[in-house]
Amino acid sequence: MQTLKGKWTSRFIWAATIQGFFAVMWTLFIVNPWYQLFGQVAPSRMIALGSAGSWFAFGYILYIMIGVIAVAVTGLFYYFIEEIMGKVYAGFTNALAWMHFVFMNIGVAGSTWALMYAGYEGGSYLAQHGVSNATAIGYAHVNILSPWVTPIGYMVGVAVLGAILGGLGYLLRSRMK
Repeated sequence: MQTLKGKWTSRFIWAATIQGFFAVMWTLFIVNPWYQLFGQVAPSRMIALGSAGSWFAFGYILYIMIGVIAVAVTGLFYYFIEEIMGKVYAGFTNALAWMHFVFMNIGVAGSTWALMYAGYEGGSYLAQHGVSNATAIGYAHVNILSPWVTPIGYMVGVAVLGAILGGLGYLLRSRMK
């Protein structure tokens, strides 16, 4: 069995595995058939209604694409540097890798989960008050969704900062001897 020289590949693969677990939990939340028994609005119904529910769908799709798939693929970048090129992260590049790992995972989970939550709340409100009711649509967008725009933007910024720092570390480590 081959042993790894570096640690970043396994860290990102484990992060993708954990994110994948949470994606499964979100999926179960979406397809759970028991909502109607408790008088709640099913997330699958909100997604089908569109409008505010599309925030939920968009957050869910982005979470799977970035939180699970992109994090796993990022592990392959680290594998290439550490195992194929034989350049183990140390010192400054190790700090950049840590910032990449932490900021990207927190930013992606924070922004996509906030999108899903806001979409669920807005979609639930519209499902109860009518998706063709202009007053309800206005209320949902102004009072439920709008307050989430800035926090979601900040979390996207955290994720992007993590990716930029990781890319910088990747470039520096690949150029070092």
